[in-house]
Amino acid sequence: MDDFDTTHLAECLSRHREQVPGLAGVPMPSGNDTPDTLIERYERCYPLLERAMWSGDGNFHTLLDSYQALFREQDTLIRQHAAASGAPDPRHHFILAIPVADRPAHLRACLESIRQVCECYGYGGRENGVYPRIRIIVAEDSRDPGNIRQHQSLVEEYRARGLRVSHFGQDEQYRLLDALPERLRAQLGNILTTQPRERFYLKGQAANRNLCYLKFLQLTEDPERTLYYLVDSDQNFCVSRHDGNAEEVVHALNYFHYIDKAFRNSDTLLLTGKLVGDPPVSPAVMAANFLDDIDAFFAELARKDPGHACGFHGRLPQAAASGAIYHDMANLFGFDKAAPHFPYPCPLRGEHDHIACLRGLAARLPAFFFGEHLTRKTFFSYGDGFESLAGARTIYPGNYVACHAGLKYIIPFGHLRLRMSGPTAGRLIAAEIGERFAAINLPHLHRRTTDSGLDKDFRPGVEREQAASEERIDLSNEFERQFFGDLMLFTTETLARGTDITAPFDEGQVEHALEEREQELLALYRQKHEAILARARALEDRVFRQEHWWLERPELADALRQVRAFLDNVRHNFGEASSAWQLIRSDRHRAGRRRQIRAALLDYRRERDAWDSLFQ
Repeated sequence: MDDFDTTHLAECLSRHREQVPGLAGVPMPSGNDTPDTLIERYERCYPLLERAMWSGDGNFHTLLDSYQALFREQDTLIRQHAAASGAPDPRHHFILAIPVADRPAHLRACLESIRQVCECYGYGGRENGVYPRIRIIVAEDSRDPGNIRQHQSLVEEYRARGLRVSHFGQDEQYRLLDALPERLRAQLGNILTTQPRERFYLKGQAANRNLCYLKFLQLTEDPERTLYYLVDSDQNFCVSRHDGNAEEVVHALNYFHYIDKAFRNSDTLLLTGKLVGDPPVSPAVMAANFLDDIDAFFAELARKDPGHACGFHGRLPQAAASGAIYHDMANLFGFDKAAPHFPYPCPLRGEHDHIACLRGLAARLPAFFFGEHLTRKTFFSYGDGFESLAGARTIYPGNYVACHAGLKYIIPFGHLRLRMSGPTAGRLIAAEIGERFAAINLPHLHRRTTDSGLDKDFRPGVEREQAASEERIDLSNEFERQFFGDLMLFTTETLARGTDITAPFDEGQVEHALEEREQELLALYRQKHEAILARARALEDRVFRQEHWWLERPELADALRQVRAFLDNVRHNFGEASSAWQLIRSDRHRAGRRRQIRAALLDYRRERDAWDSLFQ
């Protein structure tokens, strides 16, 4: 043991054994220990420290420092032991793919979070200034040449900071696609895009992600010991916690270590994490509960003294982990109805009054249309820890990992550009491979917007334009794709239930399922439409027609203008004249979408067979 440094292990056991339950039962390192017994001893410490950290009873940051130091020390021991024994390090290499479209600020945050995890936990060690077991490709899907240049600069910057990151540009993507045999390429058009070379941008997340699989195959040196990690640019390798006063972002999860163990210790083919932070759904299905929460804020604000210290702080979130608390139709996914409303947690720092609080909320209201929910963010919950796997039925497209054999299980139907692609793919995959499609409690932090401001944030399907003196934010494209994405999802779910998923779907069954699900969804969306308009009227009445104190404050004129602009955008997107609502109600438009969905489902097995041939 003399050749191995166990300083941090000994220090952790000495320092925390009285405060951390179970740690006193872990022996101190000694001269009689072998490398294998020492490696296992670190593994015994991790869940004990994790439970203490996330219990809320201990000193979180002191424990986190010890926790991270243990991982770095253990990693050094694993590598030294492998070198001394002449046996290869059994752990996996990772190739990460980050599809990105016109989002330099998001990409920077994502790359920085990966770098932080590498620095904090040291998975695979650092050799010649880089982390050799982690490789990253930034898959370009931008239209704006300026954003492409910024993405390329970020790749260069983070390569200089120790990440093995490369830019997977559109020309290279097209060459890989073009190298496929002509017949196979034609069969895979819906999976890998049919966009011409001169417009090889904004192909959509599914097509761009599937093109990354071709790059994975090209880069793979050892298929048995390589894992493929798909990440969205608006997700970070960290989580949010609430310390009782405010939200805090922490790099407290060793993603690579636990994902490696999951694949080495099970026959998993595909592993998905989840998200904390901003909801993973469209604002098109969050408007009713958001209006409820904002109305409740103003009802409480009316009882406050405007000049008193802000009373919207120190509020613990009502739900620590996601249960679709943000979704207007959570019951569709088997979740119970959430609380009638959630309190607004004012994020302003320092001393301030209720006037400042109202200004802060009003300024953030436009972010809702980009997917930020001010009152229903989710926070990390440790639960059963990081080694427990559960059967999955939804892929989170920005947080899933496949082994080489798992690359067969793609996210299909990307050519339709519908939302809910992850849940749809998940239903098909779960029906095909059962428990070998698993979920793990290793969420990413999801951030719809950045600190750069909404002017820098790009979101497909959300358009901005100036209407008179106010900005119009238009969700109609995303709203329409949400409805028909729901139709695809629940039709697929019906077909996958009790069907041989490895055989083509029966055309009559597809048609019948489509018709039934369409009528159910139309009724639900109609109810939601009416609820949104009723809540918008109630909020407008409370804010502008009940003679509350804020109407008498000249310094709040701009904030009230922002509230009115928000309500105008709600009516624009969800009112009777909403273009999305008109399309959803149009028999002709729905018939066209049904034809597309029916054709995609009937072609699914043929396309999957063609895709699977790449792995034979």
